Amino acid sequence: MKPKVLVARRAPAAVVDKLAAHFDVDFHPGESPLSPDELRARLQGKAGAYITGTERITAELLDACPQLKAVCTMSVGYNHIDLAACTARRVLVTNTPDVLTETTADFGFALLMATARRMSEGERLLRDGRWKSWAWDFLAGSDVYNSTLGILGMGRIGQAIARRGRFGFGMKVIYHNRSRLPAETEAELGARYLAKDELLRQADHLVLVLPYSAESHHCIAAAELALMKPTATLINVARGGIVDEDALAAALCEHRIAAAGLDVFEGEPRVNPALLTLPNVVLTPHIASATMPTRIAMATLAADNLIAALTGAPPPTPLNPEILTA
Repeated sequence: MKPKVLVARRAPAAVVDKLAAHFDVDFHPGESPLSPDELRARLQGKAGAYITGTERITAELLDACPQLKAVCTMSVGYNHIDLAACTARRVLVTNTPDVLTETTADFGFALLMATARRMSEGERLLRDGRWKSWAWDFLAGSDVYNSTLGILGMGRIGQAIARRGRFGFGMKVIYHNRSRLPAETEAELGARYLAKDELLRQADHLVLVLPYSAESHHCIAAAELALMKPTATLINVARGGIVDEDALAAALCEHRIAAAGLDVFEGEPRVNPALLTLPNVVLTPHIASATMPTRIAMATLAADNLIAALTGAPPPTPLNPEILTA
């Protein structure tokens, strides 16, 4: 008999067919995610779970599904998965790095541009019929060319954004990371390492690309926002919980920073109501990786991981590979 797996969200038909060649697939085609109770029920007797960033894999869920051997998420971030609990129970976990790096960097820079140049604000004004005449300071925003690009989190995506800033827009690149990049990488990117507080003080445009963890929760809050220039913009394409959204809304409302561009939110799909009322914030619904080629690549990699994990082959991108050799 084929092992049983759950595909917890709608996925490309070719990917589902690929999985069906190896497994007995229980496919949830709905647009809305399964509730925690539904997920637990559908995972009974399943050896594998193919999930997205919306399904939470907790210790309690794992204890209720003892036959589960692999959890493969169609995302880079994995803060929705209790990795330590999975490892303790010898459940292999995989994610989908690399395939979305350039697409996400494109979007991060697009969001920076839209925020700095007040594009959303201008479009709303035009659509509402409020464009009446030209004035020298009408919707005047911030320069991007030759400005200072600050990057908090200098992994693959952060480095890709740095390249766009330096080589496309002549930006001065500064960054902070948990560990400093090798000297040759800094030289290639023209990037200068700074302490976090100094990064906040100097950046004209601050882009957040760091992974979410207990340590990074609300790492941009009132104290950090107070260090930023009143002309600065803040861009978040990482995870919502990195930013204290109440503190950000207050800073935007009081013009203590100029603007923000957010693709991720702490309670998504719910958005902090205070942000929805502000003209100087660009809001997008977690779509930084949303091009068809990239999403198909993510879906395919997640499927390849699941097939490998349950057929005895090394998965391409494991998060807890130690259980493979233990």
